[in-house]
Amino acid sequence: MYLAENVGIKIKNNGDELKMSLVNAKEMLTKAKEGHYAVGQFNINNLEWTKAILLTAQELNSPVILGVSEGAGKYMCGYKTIVGMVEGMIEGLGITVPVALHLDHGSYDGAMACIEAGFSSIMFDGSHYPIEENIAKTKELIAICEEKGLSLEAEVGAIGGEEDGVVGTGECADPEECKMIADLGVTMLAAGIGNIHGKYPENWQGLSFDTLDAIQKLTGKMPLVLHGGTGIPADMIKKAIDLGVSKINVNTECQLAFSAAVRKYIEEGKDLQGKGFDPRKVLAPGVEAIKDTVKDKMTLFGSVGKA
Repeated sequence: MYLAENVGIKIKNNGDELKMSLVNAKEMLTKAKEGHYAVGQFNINNLEWTKAILLTAQELNSPVILGVSEGAGKYMCGYKTIVGMVEGMIEGLGITVPVALHLDHGSYDGAMACIEAGFSSIMFDGSHYPIEENIAKTKELIAICEEKGLSLEAEVGAIGGEEDGVVGTGECADPEECKMIADLGVTMLAAGIGNIHGKYPENWQGLSFDTLDAIQKLTGKMPLVLHGGTGIPADMIKKAIDLGVSKINVNTECQLAFSAAVRKYIEEGKDLQGKGFDPRKVLAPGVEAIKDTVKDKMTLFGSVGKA
């Protein structure tokens, strides 16, 4: 049971039924690290995305992290709109598993905006700054997040690929720099180990487990985060979890599954049959595809039944 004390949970008593609102990610990731499994962060892009992920997490009794990039935040009319949608959906769908709402690859200003809007978890991506500046800005955000009961993710070593215009080449983080950031007191640490956002190219060299092992040894109990979870082979995912990865981010794979399912619906002319043009019907196959993808990932990550 995720307790209300110190983890940002709001519990509403509606008769005999307890309903949970947003939590920070600290407890779920601590349990994942100790239990040698990982919690999935699945990025959301609209109402359908959010609903599909929440229903799947509830069905599988798995904790879940909803990721929001700054670009997606703008698309969905701002962070306050997103908080209202997610909290309303948790209540309306009767979601009782732990749910964290997390800013993904946030700038300093983006982090402050999400804190103000009511997010329960924040990522500050200072990996493009010199390590001294990354440390200074991270320390400022740690103090604010601790005061408000939020979890904070920091990053060392840029993640490859492109996300909202931020481009990285898949570099490997310096384990000593990882220790410097971890020692500040962040909740979780994202470290580049050759992983990239988006589709992996044919010439991808794979994850650097030597780097991950070195980071794990220096950061101890710190939950580590693997970005770019789409396309990494299952055996690499499992080995990464064994080496301390407790949170794995998935975005592109859900997008690919969604678009393929909706394309199939249109190409088969189903939108031209009866009221098949209703957007709820057009998007329904995509929603089911997201659910299937999330189920596969939660099963692979080992979080099923861990709520």
